[in-house]
Amino acid sequence: MQTFYPSPMATATAMYHSGMNPLKGISRDETRAERVDIVRGEKRRRLHKAFLRYHDPNNWPLLRDALKAMGRADLIGNGKHHTVPTFQPATDGSYQSARRKNSTPSGARTSPVTKGRVLTQHTGLPPRKAK
Repeated sequence: MQTFYPSPMATATAMYHSGMNPLKGISRDETRAERVDIVRGEKRRRLHKAFLRYHDPNNWPLLRDALKAMGRADLIGNGKHHTVPTFQPATDGSYQSARRKNSTPSGARTSPVTKGRVLTQHTGLPPRKAK
C-alpha cells in the first residue's frame, strides 16, 4: 500500500484531482460522467491498509469496527469462512513479515549441500553477511 503522490500529466493525477474517470469521458453532467472514489483521509488510508494486511493481529480491532459499520459482522468469527477472529491475542504493536520470521539464523543451513543442486534463499542458502 502506497500513498499516492500525483505527478503532472498523468491520467491517475487527473482522476485524483477531478474525482472523475477520464477514460470514460469527463462531463459537467453528473449522469454522463463516471465518478471515482478518492481516498484522501488518513483514517480511510489506514483502513485500506488494514484490509490488505488482514492477517496481522494488530489490524483486527480496526477491521472488526469497520466490518460492523459496513453491516458485515458475519465476516467476524473463528471459523474457516471468517476474515477476522473474535479474539485478540496479546501483541506488542509491531509487525514482523513472514519472510523475516521464517528466515534461518545467521550462518545456519536448512538443508545439506548436494552436488548439482542450486541453492537459493528458499532452498537453504545462508543469509548474506552485513557489510
